[in-house]
Amino acid sequence: METAVQSETRGAPGDTQRRCALTRVHRPKSDLIRFVLGPDGVIVPDLKERLPGRGVWLTADYDTVADAVKRQAFGRALKTDAKIPDGLAGQVGGLLKDSALGAFALANKAGGVVFGHSKAEEALQTGRVAALVHASDAAADGCRKLDGKARAASQGRGLPVICAFTSDELGLASGRTNVIHAALIQGGAAQKFLAAATRAERYREGISAFADKYELDTEQE
Repeated sequence: METAVQSETRGAPGDTQRRCALTRVHRPKSDLIRFVLGPDGVIVPDLKERLPGRGVWLTADYDTVADAVKRQAFGRALKTDAKIPDGLAGQVGGLLKDSALGAFALANKAGGVVFGHSKAEEALQTGRVAALVHASDAAADGCRKLDGKARAASQGRGLPVICAFTSDELGLASGRTNVIHAALIQGGAAQKFLAAATRAERYREGISAFADKYELDTEQE
């Protein structure tokens, strides 16, 4: 019989899915986080999906991971005792944030980030901006003005906006001070950061981030 650990379906071509061990909903792997049992019997988040062993897949949001800990879903899915690190849900959030900021640093090194309100505004006129980045502690008026410029430059469509990181965090990742606004220039590095940052933001938002994308699966274990 197929278990929550083993379940795999195929959606779009090349889009492997897994079933969340807690909610029982099938989702693309990009919408889940894999956990494995370490040699010492401790549950370890496997964000890069490279660690050996049987995996437990959970929807990639804080609420689901915290609830899985509370309901002892890891041990049930693996059919063995599993030790849970203190603050696992918060630990995962920190790892996702670090991963996104690392991708931001790489995009910057690749020349794919323009910093400052005026420079970002200039970049928007080229039509090559993939997304805007605002520090979470940026002034609302500055964000609103730059977002309006993005809508105008994109014929009303607008652009993705990332507001998940403080100015200090963005500055540390880029080797700059006082990073308030930035524009990501189209390219592979920008897309990797955008995907990682969106994943980190969605995780922090909790299960509500998935409410409109999937319906609950009522299948029982």
